[in-house]
Amino acid sequence: MAEKKEKTKDTTVSTGANEIITPEKKNESSVPEKKEKIKEKTVSAEESETSTAKKKPKTISDLPGVGATSAEKLIGAGYKTMENIAVASPAELMEAAGLGEITATKAITAARESLEMGYESADKIQERRKTIGRLTTGSKELDELLAGGLETQSITEIYGKFASGKTQWCFQLCVTTQLPIERGGLGGNVLYIDSENSFRPERIVSIAKHFKLDENEALKNIFIARAFNSDHQMILAEKAEDIIKEKNIKLIIVDSLTSQFRAEFIGRGTLSGRQQKLNKHMHTLMKLAEMYNIAILVTNQVMSRPDIMFGDPTAPIGGNIVAHNSKTRLYLRKAKAEKRVAKLVDSPSLPDGEAVYKVTENGIED
Repeated sequence: MAEKKEKTKDTTVSTGANEIITPEKKNESSVPEKKEKIKEKTVSAEESETSTAKKKPKTISDLPGVGATSAEKLIGAGYKTMENIAVASPAELMEAAGLGEITATKAITAARESLEMGYESADKIQERRKTIGRLTTGSKELDELLAGGLETQSITEIYGKFASGKTQWCFQLCVTTQLPIERGGLGGNVLYIDSENSFRPERIVSIAKHFKLDENEALKNIFIARAFNSDHQMILAEKAEDIIKEKNIKLIIVDSLTSQFRAEFIGRGTLSGRQQKLNKHMHTLMKLAEMYNIAILVTNQVMSRPDIMFGDPTAPIGGNIVAHNSKTRLYLRKAKAEKRVAKLVDSPSLPDGEAVYKVTENGIED
């Protein structure tokens, strides 16, 4: 018995350089290994979660809460890219695809995050503004007033009484847009929404001849749609995106912006509804301008304010809604003979001023 006890005892002691590991020591040595393995698993799990969180949606169907059916509805409604979703409002997505408010908000947030639409430094904005183009009016006086011409990525509004030359501006810019950039043009085509049935192709022909352009090609590069009511006009603006890239559109003209709205919404009781629709319509145009780096020109009608006893009582239709959405506003008025006067009323970067020009068979000239 003593020998057996001695043997058992010998297994628990160290003999020289060789150490016999007991079960207790074996457990003690394996504890750190187990902890290390658990730590590795935790780290790998955290890394996978982080990579999943950092994974940005690339298509509309990748957005949270947007399945295949909802994606088809959004694409059918014109929301074909992540940019379209990012600049939309939850109410617009709810109406287009039947999404819930929370789902629509999550989808918009995810789209904005994937495009990194957050704060940025002013120097980046300055760098991006270098891509803005300038469209010549064909008059040196007007171009000087506008620091080179109509700028892209914004809305330019011209308003004035009848026969002040608003539509003549539209015809002129239909042609100058097609000029190459080195001649002051944008090297592209024009989309024309006509709400007053005032488009005249013969004026395009005479102006194109003056600029030494092929008149038939000039006509082919202008795409016109007749707007019969305010809803139709809004739909035409929303569908414009479908052909902007396909037809290399560089200018969108709406002549006139307020004509249909003014005819349909009569009386003060309908003013709120009219203004809301006008606001939505102009926001659609603004998105197109910024997303595709194109110029937007809208003409506006005027009214006479009876409360103004002294000075010019002429005021543009649309009130503050149109004023806030138009980045550049020009008031046109007729002078003697062929002469016209353009007054720069509002611009975020240019001082107020006036320019005298004339409208002839060749278009707008000094």
